[in-house]
Amino acid sequence: MKILVFSSLAYSLVNFRGALLCRMKDAGHDVVAVAPDDDPAVSAWLRERNIEFRIISMNRTGMKPLEDIRTLLGYVMLILKERPGLILAYTQKPIIYGGIAARLTGNIPFYALMSGLGYLFSPDGSKPGIKRSIFLRLYREGVRRAIKIFVFNRDDHEDMVSAGIVDRSQTVIQVPGSGVDTQYFVQQPLPAGAPHFLMVGRLMRDKGVYEFLEAARAVKAEYPDARFSILGRAEVFNPTGISKDDIPRLQSEYPVTFLEETTDVRPYLAQSSVFVLPSYYREGLPRTILEALATGRAVITTDMPGCRDPIEAGVNGLIVPPQNAEALVAAMRSFLDHPEQAQEMGEKSRAIAEAVYDVGRVNDILTGHMGLQHMAGSAPTNATLTQERQVAPQI
Repeated sequence: MKILVFSSLAYSLVNFRGALLCRMKDAGHDVVAVAPDDDPAVSAWLRERNIEFRIISMNRTGMKPLEDIRTLLGYVMLILKERPGLILAYTQKPIIYGGIAARLTGNIPFYALMSGLGYLFSPDGSKPGIKRSIFLRLYREGVRRAIKIFVFNRDDHEDMVSAGIVDRSQTVIQVPGSGVDTQYFVQQPLPAGAPHFLMVGRLMRDKGVYEFLEAARAVKAEYPDARFSILGRAEVFNPTGISKDDIPRLQSEYPVTFLEETTDVRPYLAQSSVFVLPSYYREGLPRTILEALATGRAVITTDMPGCRDPIEAGVNGLIVPPQNAEALVAAMRSFLDHPEQAQEMGEKSRAIAEAVYDVGRVNDILTGHMGLQHMAGSAPTNATLTQERQVAPQI
């Protein structure tokens, strides 16, 4: 069977869906990965694994009708050319316009992978308005004929029903996020010395960057040896983004080191004692948390959909209210006053990663529900996800 996979960014095809693409290829299917940008590293990675790559233009941020129509027409033309037996789309615009294009071209079997509800379901973007109303209507049209809709956390289904995106008759299945490669992200010993708190995420207000900064300043005054770092990509076009120009000022005002973008977060996780994600963005299930679990790190995160799902409070991490720097201070202080917690919770984190969130288990669920298990008579391919896996920052 030929499968089209629609994405909104090329690097995500490898960093978030690489194992799934390889699983489908190994099962004997012809896989065509689709993105709006030409990333040479991604296209080379896909080519080495005999996965085809196509580019369909897309404006990733905001609603621009002419450009969105161009994306829809691009999807329609690609479907008519490739004649796939199945389409899988993830992230908002590929789901919306991929789902509509699948209907326009003969109701091609369409599956939607909702990796998160995004900005318009976060506090800053959830206020009623024309933009939100249009977006919800488009989302509803995109998934109206989806055979199955996959979500990453226990809240998204009810919120989609409440918003009118889906109704009770549609099949919505919760899966454990994108999963994490527990052979690539191996358990690491805790570093010596005072605790090092690491945040990994895009530099956006609603990822909790400012709460982390404020908490770091308060904790540093009480515990001078404590260390704090943020690893993330600056965001220029996002409504809540923090630009590169802001970083020197923030670094001078707060006792936090801003780390450069990287193609491999493992060394930074290994150098950390506790992972922190104080997000109030509407996450699906942050893979940064899953990578921290696999590395054997305790986690501090917020009581928000997606963020709280992989954390058993008091077992493998602590959960704090969103947008509450004081609560974040208290959680950090707990690890400083009781340093044995990081080791004990880190052990639990690794066990949870292996038992629940291993990428192989996740992809078994996805391919099973889509009927994409090994095809009779097909031979295994060389589409493995082992060496040189990272081609872009996992943030």
